[in-house]
Amino acid sequence: MDDILGGSLMRIRALLPALAGAAALTATVFSVPAEAAGGVVIRHVWFDSPGSDTGSNSSLNGEWVEIKNTSGSAISLKGWILKDKANHKYVFPNVRIGAGKTMKVKTGSGSDTTSTKYQDRGWYVWNNTSDTATLTKASGTKADSCSWTTRDPSDKYC
Repeated sequence: MDDILGGSLMRIRALLPALAGAAALTATVFSVPAEAAGGVVIRHVWFDSPGSDTGSNSSLNGEWVEIKNTSGSAISLKGWILKDKANHKYVFPNVRIGAGKTMKVKTGSGSDTTSTKYQDRGWYVWNNTSDTATLTKASGTKADSCSWTTRDPSDKYC
């Protein structure tokens, strides 16, 4: 009887590393990373405002970045940063973006709403020839980015 129990215990001990590996693999396959579960992404950038670049407020507001919350919950954007390659930064105030909702960040001035924020700048941010819009969380972690070149006529879906 001792030999039977001893042999069974040895087989179980031999199988433990394989079982642990299978459990870890199962957890890896079935767990959903935070990014895959959804987050805030750059959806669309209109970097070349229509018409001549006159610097008027309407022309400045003709360039914008649209972000989208792809998650199933509202997300606070307080302290998040939207910037270009030249490091022109827009820091989000204490606002939230609803689940599945979009928000435009326009370059010029205006009255902020739930779906539109204004950078209140006096000149253009996004370069027409090439640039990168980068969205960074308040923690400093990059949430998303979108780049374009002259191959993109005036806007870019990301």
